[in-house]
Amino acid sequence: MLEKDWLATDEGRCIPCDTDEQANWIDRPYRLYRFLTDVEDIVDRESDDRIRLQRICPLVRRLLNSCEWLQLNFLPPDPETGWSVQMLYDEPDFPLTIQTVVWSPGTASPVHNHATWGIVALLDGQEKNTFWQRSPNTEFPDRIKASGDRILTPGDILCFTPDAIHQIEAIGDEPTISFNLYGATDYDRRFEFVGGAFPLGNPLRATAEIF
Repeated sequence: MLEKDWLATDEGRCIPCDTDEQANWIDRPYRLYRFLTDVEDIVDRESDDRIRLQRICPLVRRLLNSCEWLQLNFLPPDPETGWSVQMLYDEPDFPLTIQTVVWSPGTASPVHNHATWGIVALLDGQEKNTFWQRSPNTEFPDRIKASGDRILTPGDILCFTPDAIHQIEAIGDEPTISFNLYGATDYDRRFEFVGGAFPLGNPLRATAEIF
């Protein structure tokens, strides 16, 4: 199956991500420490989040192809919540977080943003992402509406700009397992959106920060 790179935007669109070709990669194992250094250099050098994602996305694919242990380092989903998070790297005052996330079949997340750029590489299972766009009015200034969806399969990578809004659902009969990379979160801008069921086009209202 063809592996694809996608970009979820602040405007609620999911479009192909034009990633950079890395023709000058040295043919040697790509270690986690080297990946972190490369990503830190990109973050320091590039202020535009879309450019950052274009630069970092192929490095994520290279890392996963080189370090199989990362794909095996995850926790079974919690039977009560239906999900689990295994922290792989989180250092104080360092603007990168790496984790693997597992969702039980049929489990869905709240509708939320991340308030930072992020990259999710699906390792196993099938994950449906529903995307939302802001549609404010006088009564509900934080009103949003669904704008489309995308089903990810193993090998697909989804990049997020900071205010991209989405909801994920593990579909199929197997848990989903993903490798997640995030920048520094602005917690004052991180929200979940509530307001009823989630059919296409149903408006929701931002009410709280999450996590």
